[in-house]
Amino acid sequence: MARVARIQGSSPRQDSVRFIAVMTSVANIGRNSIALVVLAISWELFARSGLVTPFQLPSFSSVVATIYESAISGELWRSLWLTLYRTMVGFSIASAIGILLGVLIVRSRAVRWFFDPIISIAFPIPKIVFLPIIVLWLGFGDATKLSMIIIDAILPVLTATIAAATAVQRDLIWSAKSMGANDTELVWDVLLPAALPQVLTGLQVALPLSLIICIVAEMLTGGAGLGADMMNASRYSNSRAVFAGIVEVAVLGFLLIKILGTLRQRLLRWHQEAVAPTTV
Repeated sequence: MARVARIQGSSPRQDSVRFIAVMTSVANIGRNSIALVVLAISWELFARSGLVTPFQLPSFSSVVATIYESAISGELWRSLWLTLYRTMVGFSIASAIGILLGVLIVRSRAVRWFFDPIISIAFPIPKIVFLPIIVLWLGFGDATKLSMIIIDAILPVLTATIAAATAVQRDLIWSAKSMGANDTELVWDVLLPAALPQVLTGLQVALPLSLIICIVAEMLTGGAGLGADMMNASRYSNSRAVFAGIVEVAVLGFLLIKILGTLRQRLLRWHQEAVAPTTV
């Protein structure tokens, strides 16, 4: 990364820019918190208005109480751990394969010739259609759930890596070669760092997608996990537990996205996007 920074001539961040970034983050947190509080209050008032039954929409307070009871019993933590484990393992494998394959496609004409038509065909296909085949091959265990996550999450990472690596300025590559960089150094010290912002964007798309697919796979294949718990609650007409599962998944997804966003900021301290913070 240091080599890319030298070539691009990155300017140091000023204290005023850091202050603006911190204040923007604080403002965003405050705005999001207010929106969530308003949503919770609106949910509670509408559920108690008499327009819907408690079965159709349980009150927010009763859903929170259900989550608390599940946490005390330990069931929540067991299901949360399984869902988080499957999501992160599948996401990590898909990310590693997607980045590696993306770099190979950009760097090798033979690899690009082989995988281009496969990617073009696979991209528009709803990946859930592969679930019956994977169940036939692997059964209903973790292997099936992980396989579905990998199949779905790999394409956003792969396409982002290809687009980012292809768009790297030729001047950077030529300058690195003139400094004596070999092919390995060119990939690790120039190509990947220069492509990192867009690659991270692909990861930020793939992570929530991994969680979504994990929940869907748990719902369809059974076993334990947040998705499976929601389906079991639905079979027994336990409306509060179903809505509790929705809240749990929403909170988990929110935390994962925030953690990856924070990681992006730390990894891109050297990049120009860190100098101009956005409100997104």
